[in-house]
Parts: sequence; C-alpha cells; structure tokens
Amino acid sequence: MVGIGAPAEPVADNSEHMGEPERPRRDRIDNERAVMPHNWVHSAGGPFLVAPESELGHWGGVEDMDGPVQTWGDYGRACAVQGYIGLVAVGSQQALVLGDQPARTTYLPAERVFLRGAHTGSDEEIATMARRVLSEIVWDADEDLRWEVREAVVLFDSAWAGTEIEPDNHLRIELEPGGYRVRAASCRFPDNWLILVQLQPEVATEPTR
Repeated sequence: MVGIGAPAEPVADNSEHMGEPERPRRDRIDNERAVMPHNWVHSAGGPFLVAPESELGHWGGVEDMDGPVQTWGDYGRACAVQGYIGLVAVGSQQALVLGDQPARTTYLPAERVFLRGAHTGSDEEIATMARRVLSEIVWDADEDLRWEVREAVVLFDSAWAGTEIEPDNHLRIELEPGGYRVRAASCRFPDNWLILVQLQPEVATEPTR
C-alpha cells in the first residue's frame, strides 16, 4: 500500500467495532474546528444522525446522563446501533445513524457518499482518494439497509437536540425523495483510514402490462 500521493488499493478493515460509546466530549473537537472547513461535521464522541429536516424537533439528543449510555434518551437510541449504519425513528420518519467511530464526516453529493475518517493531507486529497476507491471497494455484507427519504436531511452530532444543533457543526443535504439502498465499508492506508457510506437510489420499474 502507498500514501495519498499515488494510487492505493482499498483494504477491508476487519478490526472490531467500537464497544461502549463514549460520553460526549466537546473539548475533543476544538482544535479540529480551527483547521477544518465547516462542511466537515464533528462529533464529541458518539454517533452522527442524518435526520429529516422537518422532524428535527422530535430528536432530543442527550436527555439524561445517569446510568448506561443506552438510557440517555434519543442519544442512547443512536448509540445502540451496532456497526457503521442503522436506522432510528424520528417523528413519523426514519433517520440514518452513522455509528462505530466518532470520526469527522462530510458528504460528497455527486457520489452520494458520506466520507468519514482520520487522515493526513488536504481535504481535497482525501476526497480524491475516496472517489478513487469507490469503483473497487468491497461493501460489507452486514452493512446494508433500505432507507426511505421524503425530504432534505441534516447531518449532525446525535448528542445534540435537533432544535439546538450547533450553527457551525451540521450539514444540510438535499436528497431526492424515494428509497435508498445504504451500504458501508472501511479502508485503511498507511497514514489514513476511511469509512464510506453510500446512498444508492432505488431504480423504479415499470409495471408489467
């Protein structure tokens, strides 16, 4: 394997998923915010939520920090998701959970891919790397679900209530209404690791006459 400057083949990451989700730590992201553009969203230690815009008021975030993390209100529901992706009910719709790693995350609209990870080099270099491996990546068979989308969605740290998300730490994403197949996989390189989550629109079929 080689670094960012030359082509590299994606390698499946077979490491185990994270165990107990961490308590949110807002100090963790202060330095990252100083150097990263606002289209990257940061987590204080837990999973991200991609929620329907009109349903944000139904997400309570961390509501009670007593007891196990899974009991901390809506945030606990997001933490209960095993693996890279999952769904939780928010109001009358479903939100996508991006779990496992509290890695900074952005969205590549042309590829319909959430890009997550830790890396050296510039943002454009890591985005280029992600685009290059997309054609060769082997999607994890256990990370495959269907998500119904009706409207624009918002990516943010699930620890925050939907009505109180940080102005400089969320990303609004326009999606065409319809069903999406959601798949995820991870790749490791000498100085970088990535998690890619792809939204693949379902193809409408003509009714048989």
